[in-house]
Amino acid sequence: MKLLFNLILLIFLTSNVFAQTNSATWNKFLTDINQLEKEYKTFYSAKDYQKAATVLNTITAKMDSLQLSENEKQEFQTTIKEINANVSYSLACLQSLLNKKKQAVTSFEKAIFWGYTDYRNALNDTDLDNIRKENKFEKALKQLKQYDKLTLLQQSGGYVSESNADLPVFNYQSASNHNLAAVKNFFKLDSIAGNGDEISKIRNILFFVSNNIKYDGSNWALCEFDAIDFYNYHKATGKGINCRHKAMTLNEMYLAMGFKSRFVTCMPKDDKDTDCHVINSVYSETLKKWLWMDPSHGTFVMDEKNNLLSIEEVREHLKNNQFLKLNDESKVSKLWYLDYYMAKNLYWIQCTNKSEFNTESRYRPAPPDLQYISLIPGGFDKSSNKYLKNNVITHDPAYFWKSPQ
Repeated sequence: MKLLFNLILLIFLTSNVFAQTNSATWNKFLTDINQLEKEYKTFYSAKDYQKAATVLNTITAKMDSLQLSENEKQEFQTTIKEINANVSYSLACLQSLLNKKKQAVTSFEKAIFWGYTDYRNALNDTDLDNIRKENKFEKALKQLKQYDKLTLLQQSGGYVSESNADLPVFNYQSASNHNLAAVKNFFKLDSIAGNGDEISKIRNILFFVSNNIKYDGSNWALCEFDAIDFYNYHKATGKGINCRHKAMTLNEMYLAMGFKSRFVTCMPKDDKDTDCHVINSVYSETLKKWLWMDPSHGTFVMDEKNNLLSIEEVREHLKNNQFLKLNDESKVSKLWYLDYYMAKNLYWIQCTNKSEFNTESRYRPAPPDLQYISLIPGGFDKSSNKYLKNNVITHDPAYFWKSPQ
């Protein structure tokens, strides 16, 4: 995949490891790698695959000659493995494009050795087409399938009906609340929503947040956590906000317009995977269902008849290999977004019992009755997952997705 190498390095260079370590050797190494990555991207874009491969070989040589203490090796071993895995994968792509099939297969095998796990990307990456019929490549690709995020989701346990008499009730703040009224007036939401039907208004507000507040998944905004402050933070600093903050923003706008809405955290199975994604679920009175709305990417999901789908429906469609597509305005591809990223992040889901203005304040104490409710599949070991600590647990989607009162 053309951008994977770039994205991985970007994560490394903006991580706390890079910002907080006192290792001059390590920091210089990452700075050098960043520069080489830029050269790689330039050559790759120009289709000068030989020079791009030379850059990757230079990175490999730097990796091999990196002098770190034993403590540093331990501290940075995960990053080292991931750089090696992605360099090897990218090199396999270039060697395939250069028709160096034997070398390409060897590099692909090395990528897997170092921990490369993106089966879905390798399956569809046209850069690897020249080696797809090679026996060793086919064997390696089969080995990689065990890590496929969609396969893991499809193998997850089912949901069950449960008694929910003692579980929290989901509450949605009224649009008459003075804070939500301020949100409505500040953004002139009546104008943004337009004069169309309910679905048109829901879509228009989604696209406003997607297009007018920059998205940056790595940035934790230094402001209060409400729609007005998030918007002003972006306009004052030029910085983007992460998916949770985008979803909080859209959530308050929907509530301000009288739509019942929540921001929903979509989580992976592996609690060592710190990457999740937060989207919105807004209730349509017209359709009598919850709708998937993702303000980070301007995305909603439909079936083959263009019916808008809920989070629960998208998850079931993925599990059953049913047809799904994204709206034309989406800023991401269906292959990456659903088959890889959201397949990984729909293993279990979480939201708060209260949906309101400034639900998760940055500076104020959390309300004493604020609870986190998690819908998890059967067979999922909740005891070992640190993110489920102190959560209300349910296996019943009928409770979790009950129509709002």
